[in-house]
Amino acid sequence: MTQEKDKQNRRDRRIRRTRAGLHGTAERPRLSVYRSSIHIYAQVINDDTGSTLAVVSTLSKDVKSTVAEAKKTDAAKKVGQAIAKVCLDKGIKKVVFDRGGYKYHGRVSALANAAREAGLDF
Repeated sequence: MTQEKDKQNRRDRRIRRTRAGLHGTAERPRLSVYRSSIHIYAQVINDDTGSTLAVVSTLSKDVKSTVAEAKKTDAAKKVGQAIAKVCLDKGIKKVVFDRGGYKYHGRVSALANAAREAGLDF
């Protein structure tokens, strides 16, 4: 097994382990984070209906212009603020945070802290 495949398998196991205790509902949807080597994505999901309620990433039109030459952690902060704004506009105040198998460190932590400061409760 290649090193890349082994790394992905370890992440998949972490995802299954952390997501086993998380479930997004209509009252408290799940804020899921995915990060690639360049971009970071955040989406709010209602697991009861399987629907996505809000999506923001560094590729979103309103965020893309502000993070053009920013560092990755600064871009994650902008995404956290933007997802909180979208959620509050839709009446979502409480969420369950899903770190997506990543360590709660760096960009994931920056996104979460920015969303908290912008008004989301988790």
